[in-house]
Amino acid sequence: MNELEELVSDWLTLPDVAEQLDVTISKVHSLVEERALLAVRLGERKIRSVPAAFISDGAVLDSLKGTISVLADAGFSDEEMLRWLFTADDTLPGRPVDALKEGRKTEIRRRAQALAW
Repeated sequence: MNELEELVSDWLTLPDVAEQLDVTISKVHSLVEERALLAVRLGERKIRSVPAAFISDGAVLDSLKGTISVLADAGFSDEEMLRWLFTADDTLPGRPVDALKEGRKTEIRRRAQALAW
């Protein structure tokens, strides 16, 4: 098991994401390509998977796409973004992904922007 698999305890395969969002698998691929979702290859079979925390009540976490954009502008790879989003930060407190779920996207994006400097 790699570091990301340990950091993010609950993963969904792309077909699972499609089922939870009630959309086609093609739509899920589009969401990943549009950077509205992050997917990484996990396990021996290198299956593309998305953190389950990115899906809430049948929808993609609405503050995720803009946050991904800010982190990408800061030069983060997908794996680095996931590591940052799921690593606990005592100054928050908690993990950035949890703060996003609580509606604190402005604070998280401000922190993400500061990483670029």
